[in-house]
Amino acid sequence: MAKSKKTAFFCSECGHESAKWTGQCSACKAWNTMVEAPAEPVKIAGHAGRSIAIGAGSNAEPMRLDEIDLDEEDRTSTGYGELDRVLGSGIVKGSLVLVGGDPGIGKSTILLQVCRNLAGNEKKVLYVSGEESLKQIKIRANRIGEVRGPLAFLSETNLGTIAEVLRKTRPDIVVIDSIQTMFMDEVTSAPGSVSQVRECTNVLMQIAKGEGITVFIVGHVTKEGVVAGPRVLEHMVDTVLYFEGDRYASYRILRSVKNRFGSTNEIGVFEMREDGLREVENPSEFMLEGRPEDASGSAAACLMEGTRPLMLEVQALTTRTSFGMPRRVAAGADYNRVNVLMAVLEKRCHLEMSSYDAYINIAGGMKMNEPALDLAIVLALVSSYKDIPISEKTVVFGEVGLAGEVRSVSMAEQRVKEAIRLGFTTCILPRSNMTRMDLPDGIGLVGVRNVREAIDLLKRV
Repeated sequence: MAKSKKTAFFCSECGHESAKWTGQCSACKAWNTMVEAPAEPVKIAGHAGRSIAIGAGSNAEPMRLDEIDLDEEDRTSTGYGELDRVLGSGIVKGSLVLVGGDPGIGKSTILLQVCRNLAGNEKKVLYVSGEESLKQIKIRANRIGEVRGPLAFLSETNLGTIAEVLRKTRPDIVVIDSIQTMFMDEVTSAPGSVSQVRECTNVLMQIAKGEGITVFIVGHVTKEGVVAGPRVLEHMVDTVLYFEGDRYASYRILRSVKNRFGSTNEIGVFEMREDGLREVENPSEFMLEGRPEDASGSAAACLMEGTRPLMLEVQALTTRTSFGMPRRVAAGADYNRVNVLMAVLEKRCHLEMSSYDAYINIAGGMKMNEPALDLAIVLALVSSYKDIPISEKTVVFGEVGLAGEVRSVSMAEQRVKEAIRLGFTTCILPRSNMTRMDLPDGIGLVGVRNVREAIDLLKRV
């Protein structure tokens, strides 16, 4: 009698199951992502096949929308306005949040600080670490300040044991640091494998939804910058947050790439200090610190991240090339977009960009792809090319098309108000935006229809 097959192959990107190994996933078409894992459903000993989650045996009854109660208590503030903004006005009760980022970027630090704030508001919090001992956690906790309130710590990697602790203590908030260290005895593969990560996350999801416990999961990232493990992990959770930024720089950007309870365009800005992470309430001033005076190739741009206007400095340097092929470098901006804009300058404005090396940098290490950045890049390039400084009190934004036209951008009025608040006196923007907004006082608005008009303004601004 033939034995039933106990293993199958799963795609680490989308979770698609296959009976045999293939070089390309038939579902998402990704190459070399099929990994072997147990195929039979996971059953928990002593539970007769029931889920390990708390409250799994409760009766399931359908409800109409008018029978579901919503109140302000369903959202809890983390104590950080920047984090609340990214989450969508606070933590939603019973949600499952995945926090990813590079090693040393500050994932564990920010979650420990959030736990401290929540415990100070009499929320029952449990911090589970699979990577540090209790003594190591205490050393890190002493660095961020005094911890008070019902905050407990557990150093454990067996998810079955953790579930028993949750059944006894019933906390309001749980932090799992990290999901790659957790394992279940019923899954034969090693911790961090596709099967372990998928099954452990499924159990945590049932705990969060069944008992209304908010669960934060820390996830490691691969060298490509995505959360390690199967891509289905990101589909299972409610919110996915990424910490960005250079680990050797002081600032950190917290960005939401998935959020079932709010916008996915918001960002939070934090600064790493000796006593932990501090929120930056005015990131525009933070990003513009140290701007050079009377230096060519520098332009201030106002971009939008969700509903927040953000001021950035765009730097450009052009030098005559010594080789047959000019060099292009873009740090923080899209490399291909920079090439397109330089081609527009050569074709529409007759500037010999093909004979010059070009280096573009967004100061502070920010990475932006918004189309409104186009006009600032163009003026910074021309400023360096002609060695004409742009006034430090001038801000620029607008999208540039292939014909050299300057197209309108969204939320222009909010951008202008942010420029006024920071003391800018001149704003170069698309002329089409000026016809659809109330002209504010305190700043001179200069509308342009194409890049030639914008370049002609350089000597005047």
